[in-house]
Amino acid sequence: MGLIPWRNKQPEGRSNDLSPLVALRGEMDRLFDTFLREPFQAIDWPSWGGSDKWSPAVDIAESDKEMTIQAELPGIDPKELDVSVTGNQLVLSGEKRESSERKEKGVYHSEARYGSFRRVIPLPEGLDTEHIDAQYANGVLTLKLPKTASTQAKRIEVKAK
Repeated sequence: MGLIPWRNKQPEGRSNDLSPLVALRGEMDRLFDTFLREPFQAIDWPSWGGSDKWSPAVDIAESDKEMTIQAELPGIDPKELDVSVTGNQLVLSGEKRESSERKEKGVYHSEARYGSFRRVIPLPEGLDTEHIDAQYANGVLTLKLPKTASTQAKRIEVKAK
């Protein structure tokens, strides 16, 4: 005999006037219904710090002569970074590996953190991707992409008559 999940007989359009506790119960029922129907399929849980996937924060600035991209990559060895340009996309990828071990007064503590990342940044037309300057200092990767001569901003003087 199989289990049949119980469904509320209330029309779906009336859920907005329910109390928060009733809405929470509805969400919990939906979660358990999904699990009972598909117990062996992966549920897409939000990653709250325990995931091995992460994406670095990126700041992008543009001036008349170049585009500057800064990516926060704390604790990453520069040898583990891969920066490449494919077409009109800049690809940042790498892996972070960190482990610590402590032995004090009969207590043994060991931790290992690791994770890979891949970030794709679309690039506008008119950048000289052959002369990219890449610097890594204090956990921040700074990329300077010069603009080609034809796309650099030119000041045009306006003459008054």
